Amino acid sequence: MASLGRYTVKEFLGQARQLVLTGVAVAVGVAFLVLSVGASGALVDSFTQTAATEVGPGAVQVTAAEGRAREGLPADAARRAARVPGVAAVAERLTGRGTVLTASGRPLDEAAVVTSVAADPALRWQRLAEGSWPSRDGELLLDGATADRLGVSPGGQVTVLRADGSSGRATLTGLLDTGGSPTLSGHPVLGLPHDAAAAWAARLTVAQLDLALSPGTDPAAAAKAVGQALGDGAAARTRAASVEEARSGSRAMYSVVLAAALSFVLIALAVARMVVTNTFSVVLAQRARQLALLRCVGASRRQVRRMILVQGLMLGVLASAAGLVAGALACLLGTGVLALLDLGPVSVSLLPSWPVFLTAGLFGLLLTALAVRRPARLASAVPPVAALSESGAALPELGNRYLRGAVSALLLGFGVLMLVIGGQGGSAVALLAVTVGAVSSFFGVLRLARFLLPPVVSLLGLPARRAFGTTGRLAAQQLRANPGRTGSAASALLVGVTVAVSAATAISVAGGSLEEMLSARQPGAFALATDDGRIPAGALAALERWPELSVTPVRAATVRLGGKDTVVAAADPARLNGSSEGVGEARALRDGEALATGPAAALRLPDGTSWQTRPGPSALPYALLPEATVYVTPATLAKAAPDAAVATAWISAAGSADRAAARRAVDEALAGFPSVRVTDSASEAAYVRDVLDTMLTVSTALLGFSMVIAAIGVAATLTLSVDERTRELGMLRAIGLTGEQLRSLLTLEAALLALGGAVAGTALGGLYGVLAARSVTGEGLSLAFLPYGTVTLVLAAAALLGVAASVLPARRVRRMRIVQALHAP
Repeated sequence: MASLGRYTVKEFLGQARQLVLTGVAVAVGVAFLVLSVGASGALVDSFTQTAATEVGPGAVQVTAAEGRAREGLPADAARRAARVPGVAAVAERLTGRGTVLTASGRPLDEAAVVTSVAADPALRWQRLAEGSWPSRDGELLLDGATADRLGVSPGGQVTVLRADGSSGRATLTGLLDTGGSPTLSGHPVLGLPHDAAAAWAARLTVAQLDLALSPGTDPAAAAKAVGQALGDGAAARTRAASVEEARSGSRAMYSVVLAAALSFVLIALAVARMVVTNTFSVVLAQRARQLALLRCVGASRRQVRRMILVQGLMLGVLASAAGLVAGALACLLGTGVLALLDLGPVSVSLLPSWPVFLTAGLFGLLLTALAVRRPARLASAVPPVAALSESGAALPELGNRYLRGAVSALLLGFGVLMLVIGGQGGSAVALLAVTVGAVSSFFGVLRLARFLLPPVVSLLGLPARRAFGTTGRLAAQQLRANPGRTGSAASALLVGVTVAVSAATAISVAGGSLEEMLSARQPGAFALATDDGRIPAGALAALERWPELSVTPVRAATVRLGGKDTVVAAADPARLNGSSEGVGEARALRDGEALATGPAAALRLPDGTSWQTRPGPSALPYALLPEATVYVTPATLAKAAPDAAVATAWISAAGSADRAAARRAVDEALAGFPSVRVTDSASEAAYVRDVLDTMLTVSTALLGFSMVIAAIGVAATLTLSVDERTRELGMLRAIGLTGEQLRSLLTLEAALLALGGAVAGTALGGLYGVLAARSVTGEGLSLAFLPYGTVTLVLAAAALLGVAASVLPARRVRRMRIVQALHAP
């Protein structure tokens, strides 16, 4: 046993050059695992720190009780809290809505979030990015994005609507840093001195109190006393408790982010496993006679299998250690780069904890152990008599070939059936069917890769034969002569490219189709809004004068229905977009009937009469007015609420006018009504598309690791091929092929292998992606949004990776001595 152990180590060291690229593939996978976990933790930690910073510096925070956040705290809450013993100072956090005007006099499409700046610097919770704090009426802060849109910098003048509807100019003293803020990011922000906020903001509420305590006061006791003083309508917490509450939401986020990151890591590790299996299969096939001789001198099948498994574990240990070091260095480098950036109060480290390194190392060992099992079984099955064969030994086939083919065909057939069923689209069941079908058919394709991929590679070799002459013909012939090896090497890239293209196609097609659907199914192209919820009659009249516009006023009122205050909306459905959900039912609605967002029921009014709702929930009330839950005819609302005001109006292009012309007409018509904001219904769809585009970019970048590992596998295959074909390559040099031609030969082989896997992966991924998108969008699928650019980029990257994979083998071939090569075994 000791001698066999020494032989195992000696053989492993002798094969180090052949296995080094395989070890690199495992190391990249392990490093990717470490980096992904570290980056996921850092991302969530940054959100946690930002949320904790927004808690503020006060020792105690007071917010409205659960369920009363919209109403805010009572107006006298600050005065009552200040009387509690131990409270040294109180600052109100006022929030509301403000209207910032552009240079043309029109308001921004979205209302600004108003936040008050405390007079006491010690109780200010906002972050100042540039400039100084406002200290008196006529001074304000803006977020950076809004300032850029207005073209103003600190010291400049900004026009803002006052609470009374008149416009005024104020000096911009500084810019707020709103990045990552749960309440401020993603919106226009208007920072005003506390005492001036009421003059410039609408719907102003006291969202929170920040309390400073006298020295020696216990925060927990003070929070309890303040809570008792304010009663059930308020909740008082210490700063530590508020920070912990802010952090608690990040734990669930961490699970989601980590699961998403690990899904890409598992794909990369699966590709690495394929590379290890393929490499060991080739190496052991080249050593088949040697393995047979071991059997001849007394080694049992179990000993041979154990020897191969030990060598695989040795590779796993070395590769995992290298991957852990590489992952740690990448994390340290990333942390250093982040430290150079201005992240405000956020300070993160990408370096994960030691259990992550331990888990990643064990994962690398497990990966190599599983990958080597099948090659070890094949190697142990080499009979001793094979050592005497003049044609050389070969690894035997294990199992029933016909049974393996039947299982592969069954997986492929079942997957195709599920894809056809799921392709009908329009439900969660359809998406599940497509997912199951894609997984099943893909495993079927992988099992049949040695039969399916070589024809693809041969087809791609046709233009290479014409373009590169003898070199192209030799490259195509070599790949065609070894279908098993060609299929195994190309299948590694097949995995990464299939997942990348399917994700890109599904996100791009579904996103584009949903964008069109969301835009087309809105009640109109534009909606009007004001801070007080009332559209001036003059604004409606000004819009009606433009022939390019079709204007549909929406009246709304709060009506007592079934003992509850309910917002009811009414509009002329004949003037709404007929493609919008619920408009068809609204056009058939009779007086006394209603559409509701809830289940069908009789809605009883205070006078004893009832409105009967149509069966099924309707999205129309919410689409017309987000606050509304019931829609009725204008005549029905007029009877129940004669004084119902016009809360909004939906505007569409009329006649031959397009959307852009309609928007210009709206802006000109409302030039004299700065309090009326215009919301583009396409903005929601554009937001969805931006989110999906971000997901696509991140997914493609993460899947790039899988493609890099697959390219390493191609390089390993070529390197082993050079070892196996040394004599053949020497003969080619002897009959006149130059070193440059041999280099081109290997480069073409690598490029064809990579492109073969990439083209097949693109076809499969495109099919899976389109069917997944169809299962989500149903009949609204539009193939105009196919990601041609992303697909082209993936194919180009595959070709470049193939060329890069040929560098080391080609370099070795160019240095080959003809005489030595001709005498190679």
